[in-house]
Formats: sequence, structure tokens, C-alpha cells
Amino acid sequence: MFKLSALSTLVLVSSWALTGCGSMSGASGPQATAQLQPRSGSQVSGLVRFTQHGDHVMVHAEVTGLTPGQMHGFHVHEKGDCSAADGMSTGGHFNPTGKPHGPQSADHHGGDMPSLTADANGAAVADFTLSGVTVTDGPNSIVGRGLIVHKDPDDYKTQPTGNAGARWACAVITKA
Repeated sequence: MFKLSALSTLVLVSSWALTGCGSMSGASGPQATAQLQPRSGSQVSGLVRFTQHGDHVMVHAEVTGLTPGQMHGFHVHEKGDCSAADGMSTGGHFNPTGKPHGPQSADHHGGDMPSLTADANGAAVADFTLSGVTVTDGPNSIVGRGLIVHKDPDDYKTQPTGNAGARWACAVITKA
């Protein structure tokens, strides 16, 4: 019989966890996508995939054209309308349960998501889960809603927007 050190155990458990949920490629369940297009004179674009997994939604985002080394607010908005050059046609944050704006660890809008963090080249890859929303039919569905990448980081305090600034990219979330 062999003994694992605390570090070896942590590495082993972490690798098991990542194998199970670190990649969207093995995910099954209802899916939706959003193709981000630049707004407000930015060069921000990307692809975001949403996959229903039990009672939460797994998100995988790949976004380019961001400010290198900076965080950018990232939200699902009420309306699936990207017709405005500044992205304002998407309305406010999607908030089907009337919660205050905030981080995932506290009461929050259904559309509140973790901020994207750009690398030195202005690209961000993010994987996280959302609770309280679905990609299936119903009042909490994000399908048909707008998706926005903001110029500035989300402060997760200022109501109701997080003070995240201009809307630099917009997409409509559609069933895959």
C-alpha cells in the first residue's frame, strides 16, 4: 500500500475535477451559443458556449480585442437586440428573480457573471458555472437574451449595473 502526501492528494483530486468539468467538449445537455460582435468602436469579438448541466449552466468563453491585462464586465442582458451601435438596445441586466446586482457568491441578477480577465495579448478564455438560469424554456432561460462585454471591470456593488462602462461587444444567445 502507498501513502499520498497532502500535495499529491490535492493534485490528484484537482485533476479528477478538471477532467469532469474543465472542458465543454464532453458536456451534454441543452446548449446555446453567442457570437460576440464589436460595439462602441471596439475590436472585441468572440464565441461563448452555454451548456445546461443539471440545475446550473456551464459557460465557456473565448474573447479577443480586450484591453491587455484588464478585467471586463460580462453580463446577460434582458433583450436579444444588438441593433444599437453602442449595445444599449439590449436593455438592463437579465434579472428574472428581482435580485440586486452582485457576484455569484451572493444574491445577484441572473445575468451577473464573473468578469473576463484579458491576458497580455488582450484575449480571455473563461470557464465557469451559473446558477439560477437555464438554456431550456422558461422564465429563467437566457436563450434569446443579449450578451455584453463591457469596457471596464464590474465592481459588483453599484446598483443595478456594476459600473462596468461602455458596451464593447454584443451577441444574442441562441440555441445550438
